[in-house]
Amino acid sequence: MELVKITDLPFYTEGPVVDKQGDFYCTTLNGGLVLKVDSRNKPVEWARCACPNGQFILPDGDHLICDSELGAVLRFNAEGTLLRNEIEGFCADERIFTPNDLVVDSQGNLYFTDSVRHTGKVFFIGIGGEQKVLIADLDYPNGLVLSHDERYLYVAESYRNRIIKLKLKMPGLGKGSYEVFADLPVHVSGDQHKNLPDGLALSKNGELLVAHYGMQAVQMLSAKGVLEVSVESGMPLTSNLCFLTEDSLLVTGGYGEPGPGGLFKIYF
Repeated sequence: MELVKITDLPFYTEGPVVDKQGDFYCTTLNGGLVLKVDSRNKPVEWARCACPNGQFILPDGDHLICDSELGAVLRFNAEGTLLRNEIEGFCADERIFTPNDLVVDSQGNLYFTDSVRHTGKVFFIGIGGEQKVLIADLDYPNGLVLSHDERYLYVAESYRNRIIKLKLKMPGLGKGSYEVFADLPVHVSGDQHKNLPDGLALSKNGELLVAHYGMQAVQMLSAKGVLEVSVESGMPLTSNLCFLTEDSLLVTGGYGEPGPGGLFKIYF
C-alpha cells in the first residue's frame, strides 16, 4: 500500500465523501466549513455550518451533514446551499446531543449515530418519516456503514474499542440484539484515547476498513472480523475514510483538535 499526502489544512478534517464526478469533500468541525477538493487537490469552501461532521451524498446530489453543535442533520443541495434541517434537537422523542456520522440505504432510509459516553444511540429515520432508536446505551457510537446487501449495520463503538454488528430484519428493525464483530488492537501505552475506532468503509469484497483514531492507522478487517492489515495513516488522529476508487481511499484527520488537519490517500 502507498500513502500520499493531498494537503495540509488549518483544521482537523472529517466527513470524507466523493461525488459522481470524482470530486471529493471533507468537513472541518470547529472550522465550520465543508470543503470541496478539485482534480488539482486544491480545497475550496463549499458550504458553512456550525460544526460539520459526518457527511453522505444522496443519489440526487444533495448532501446530508451531521452538525455536532446544532444537534442536527442538515441537507444541502449539490451547490452547497442549505435546504433544510432533516432533523434537529430530538428524534423518536429522544434528545439528540452530538450527531456524528450517518449512512443512507438504497431506499432512502437514514441511520445516524449520536456520540455520547455510555448512553450513545443509533437513530433511524425512515422514508415515510418514522423515527426510532435502533440501538441504545453505547459508549460513544461513531462511524457506521451498511453491508452491500443492507442486511447488516456495522457501528464503531469508540470507547469499547470495537465494531458491533446488527442484523436487520428490515430497514430500521434489528433482528435480535447486536453482536461484537471485532475487538480491535489496543495501543501499547494502555491509554484508551490512543484507541477509539472512528469512521468506517466497506470494500467491494466485504472487508471493513476502520479509521482507528488514536492508533494513527487504517485497519482492514476480513468479512469475519479478523485483522488483515494495518496501515499508518500519516496523521496522529485518524478520523474517517471513504473509497475514491476500488483501490484507493481518502483519509481524513489531523495532528490535533481543533487543528491542524490534513487529507491523505492510500493506494492498495
